Amino acid sequence: MQPVMTIDELHRFLDTDFPQIHTDGRVFTVTEVQAGVVSMRFDPNERHLRPGGTVSGPALFTLADVTAYAAVLAHIGPVALAVTTNLNINFLRLPKPTATTCTCRILKLGKRLAVIEASIFQEDEDELIAHATATYSIPPREI
Repeated sequence: MQPVMTIDELHRFLDTDFPQIHTDGRVFTVTEVQAGVVSMRFDPNERHLRPGGTVSGPALFTLADVTAYAAVLAHIGPVALAVTTNLNINFLRLPKPTATTCTCRILKLGKRLAVIEASIFQEDEDELIAHATATYSIPPREI
Protein backbone atom coordinates (compact mmCIF):
# COMPACT_ATOMS: atom_id res chain seq x y z
CA MET A 1 0.00 0.00 0.00
CA GLN A 2 1.42 3.32 -1.05
CA PRO A 3 0.92 6.57 0.87
CA VAL A 4 -1.27 9.27 -0.65
CA MET A 5 -0.01 12.10 1.58
CA THR A 6 3.51 13.48 2.05
CA ILE A 7 5.15 14.63 5.26
CA ASP A 8 4.36 18.27 4.41
CA GLU A 9 0.72 17.44 3.63
CA LEU A 10 0.37 15.59 6.94
CA HIS A 11 1.85 18.54 8.84
CA ARG A 12 -0.52 20.97 7.11
CA PHE A 13 -3.51 18.74 7.89
CA LEU A 14 -2.54 18.30 11.55
CA ASP A 15 -1.89 22.06 11.89
CA THR A 16 -5.34 22.98 10.55
CA ASP A 17 -7.58 20.07 11.60
CA PHE A 18 -5.86 18.91 14.81
CA PRO A 19 -4.09 22.03 16.17
CA GLN A 20 -4.55 20.97 19.81
CA ILE A 21 -1.56 18.62 19.49
CA HIS A 22 0.57 21.79 19.40
CA THR A 23 -0.81 23.24 22.66
CA ASP A 24 2.61 22.83 24.27
CA GLY A 25 4.46 24.01 21.17
CA ARG A 26 5.45 21.80 18.26
CA VAL A 27 6.57 18.60 19.98
CA PHE A 28 5.31 16.13 17.33
CA THR A 29 7.02 15.99 13.92
CA VAL A 30 6.39 13.47 11.15
CA THR A 31 9.82 12.23 10.04
CA GLU A 32 9.03 9.40 7.62
CA VAL A 33 6.24 8.35 5.29
CA GLN A 34 6.63 5.27 3.15
CA ALA A 35 4.55 2.29 2.03
CA GLY A 36 2.65 1.10 5.11
CA VAL A 37 4.86 3.03 7.56
CA VAL A 38 4.89 6.44 9.26
CA SER A 39 7.36 7.63 11.90
CA MET A 40 7.02 10.60 14.20
CA ARG A 41 9.48 12.32 16.52
CA PHE A 42 8.34 13.52 19.93
CA ASP A 43 10.40 16.13 21.78
CA PRO A 44 9.06 16.06 25.33
CA ASN A 45 9.13 19.16 27.49
CA GLU A 46 8.69 19.56 31.25
CA ARG A 47 4.90 19.08 30.98
CA HIS A 48 5.42 15.56 29.59
CA LEU A 49 7.52 14.31 32.49
CA ARG A 50 6.40 12.38 35.55
CA PRO A 51 7.97 12.47 39.00
CA GLY A 52 11.44 11.00 38.72
CA GLY A 53 12.14 12.78 35.42
CA THR A 54 10.94 10.13 32.96
CA VAL A 55 8.47 10.68 30.11
CA SER A 56 4.95 9.99 31.36
CA GLY A 57 2.76 7.13 30.20
CA PRO A 58 0.04 9.50 28.92
CA ALA A 59 2.65 11.31 26.78
CA LEU A 60 3.79 8.00 25.23
CA PHE A 61 0.16 6.95 24.72
CA THR A 62 -0.47 10.24 22.90
CA LEU A 63 2.62 9.70 20.74
CA ALA A 64 1.39 6.23 19.72
CA ASP A 65 -2.12 7.53 18.99
CA VAL A 66 -1.06 10.60 17.00
CA THR A 67 1.47 8.59 14.97
CA ALA A 68 -1.09 5.85 14.24
CA TYR A 69 -3.57 8.53 13.16
CA ALA A 70 -0.94 10.02 10.84
CA ALA A 71 -0.23 6.55 9.42
CA VAL A 72 -3.91 6.03 8.61
CA LEU A 73 -4.25 9.50 7.06
CA ALA A 74 -1.06 9.09 5.04
CA HIS A 75 -2.64 6.06 3.36
CA ILE A 76 -6.31 7.07 3.01
CA GLY A 77 -5.99 10.83 2.64
CA PRO A 78 -7.15 13.72 4.85
CA VAL A 79 -10.17 12.11 6.53
CA ALA A 80 -10.57 14.02 9.80
CA LEU A 81 -13.22 11.69 11.18
CA ALA A 82 -11.06 8.57 11.22
CA VAL A 83 -11.10 7.77 14.95
CA THR A 84 -9.38 5.48 17.41
CA THR A 85 -11.62 2.61 18.49
CA ASN A 86 -8.97 0.79 20.52
CA LEU A 87 -5.39 1.38 21.61
CA ASN A 88 -3.47 -1.03 23.82
CA ILE A 89 -0.01 -0.06 25.04
CA ASN A 90 2.70 -1.92 26.93
CA PHE A 91 5.38 0.12 28.70
CA LEU A 92 8.66 -1.80 28.51
CA ARG A 93 11.45 0.48 29.79
CA LEU A 94 11.77 3.81 31.61
CA PRO A 95 11.95 6.54 28.98
CA LYS A 96 14.54 9.28 29.37
CA PRO A 97 13.44 12.91 28.97
CA THR A 98 14.82 13.06 25.44
CA ALA A 99 13.71 12.78 21.82
CA THR A 100 11.48 9.77 21.29
CA THR A 101 10.44 8.10 18.04
CA CYS A 102 7.30 6.16 17.23
CA THR A 103 7.20 4.04 14.08
CA CYS A 104 3.78 2.78 13.05
CA ARG A 105 3.26 -0.08 10.63
CA ILE A 106 -0.13 -0.70 9.09
CA LEU A 107 -1.03 -4.34 9.63
CA LYS A 108 -4.42 -4.11 7.90
CA LEU A 109 -6.08 -1.31 6.01
CA GLY A 110 -9.67 -2.11 5.09
CA LYS A 111 -12.60 0.00 3.98
CA ARG A 112 -13.87 0.54 7.53
CA LEU A 113 -11.02 -0.46 9.89
CA ALA A 114 -7.26 -0.04 10.10
CA VAL A 115 -5.02 -2.01 12.46
CA ILE A 116 -1.68 -0.45 13.38
CA GLU A 117 1.40 -1.60 15.30
CA ALA A 118 3.43 1.10 17.07
CA SER A 119 7.05 0.74 18.22
CA ILE A 120 8.33 3.48 20.50
CA PHE A 121 12.05 3.91 21.10
CA GLN A 122 14.72 6.47 21.87
CA GLU A 123 18.36 6.09 20.78
CA ASP A 124 18.24 2.39 19.81
CA GLU A 125 15.27 1.19 17.77
CA ASP A 126 15.96 -2.37 18.96
CA GLU A 127 15.40 -1.27 22.59
CA LEU A 128 11.67 -0.48 22.68
CA ILE A 129 10.43 1.65 25.55
CA ALA A 130 6.80 0.91 24.61
CA HIS A 131 4.80 -1.13 22.13
CA ALA A 132 1.18 -0.51 21.12
CA THR A 133 -1.51 -1.77 18.81
CA ALA A 134 -4.33 0.45 17.63
CA THR A 135 -7.53 0.06 15.67
CA TYR A 136 -9.04 2.99 13.80
CA SER A 137 -12.53 3.30 12.42
CA ILE A 138 -12.61 4.80 8.93
CA PRO A 139 -15.84 6.64 8.03
CA PRO A 140 -17.63 5.57 4.86
CA ARG A 141 -16.59 7.47 1.76
CA GLU A 142 -19.24 9.73 0.26
CA ILE A 143 -20.44 8.55 -3.12
